[in-house]
Amino acid sequence: MSKERIKTVFIGTSDFGIPALRALTADPFFNLRLVISQPDKKAGRGQSLKTTPVKDEAANLGLPVIQPKKIITALAALQSFAPDLIVVAAYGQILPEKILDLPRFGCVNIHGSLLPKCRGAACIAGAILSGEKETGVTIMLMDKGLDTGPLLAQQSLPIKPADTAGDLFGKLSALAADLLIATLKDHVAGKIKPVKQNSNSATYFPTMSKTSGRIDWSAPAAQIERFIRAMTPWPGAFCYMESNEKQSLRIIEADPRPSPVNNHQPGVIFSEQGELLIQCGKNALVIIKLQLPGKKPVTGPDFLRGYKKYLGQKLI
Repeated sequence: MSKERIKTVFIGTSDFGIPALRALTADPFFNLRLVISQPDKKAGRGQSLKTTPVKDEAANLGLPVIQPKKIITALAALQSFAPDLIVVAAYGQILPEKILDLPRFGCVNIHGSLLPKCRGAACIAGAILSGEKETGVTIMLMDKGLDTGPLLAQQSLPIKPADTAGDLFGKLSALAADLLIATLKDHVAGKIKPVKQNSNSATYFPTMSKTSGRIDWSAPAAQIERFIRAMTPWPGAFCYMESNEKQSLRIIEADPRPSPVNNHQPGVIFSEQGELLIQCGKNALVIIKLQLPGKKPVTGPDFLRGYKKYLGQKLI
């Protein structure tokens, strides 16, 4: 292994990359002197500027941060710094070839899935949506494609039946930091032969929006239950009342259950033995926790007691 300190740049935006950023900063093998993050954005009712989690953490660590609107405009700064290595985690922009070709040890990306499965920004939700029994993290060399570069290392973990995307986010981000340091040191030392991805096995899950959580009640109950977990905590799984399309309902937690003998139409709210159920295309969902706009989340039985008027209504 080289004894020189490796001049490193970290590029990231979300909380996902924070454990990796801390690990790089703490290890004297890496000379981390620059962080690049997305620009601050207006958020909330007051539309005040909100800094990115990576920017906040970089400030805590005493690291300089630049926030170009387009990453290519940071090329001159990167050329001046002449990094040996660039590490990317959940940045939100595709790096152009001029930046990819800059560091001698390449640009290394931390991805929250077992590539080639679940390429794309919604990789963590994608593993749940696909019904995978396990997921993991991949450390990969970046190329000009989207999550298509050769693999340096992978580590898996099981997806538990109740895991949400939020649960996996935390687990995978910690797992990535643990895997990253040893992988980078072996990569720099030339101990790893990158492995080409099998694109025939690839799946892709693009960036989600606020509307991505709309539930399709014609789908099977087991699929909808996975969808609810994949959309938690953001953007949330929701639907509307057919009788009032402005009245939304958020489903937070549910459990698939065989339908009663007399099936209802998909989306119909009904009750069996004190439980709140919603008919699906196949079987039904027992609703464990849900929320009306402006209200606190409640259990299914509590909802039945407080909102009996919704029984028999259809959700769309």
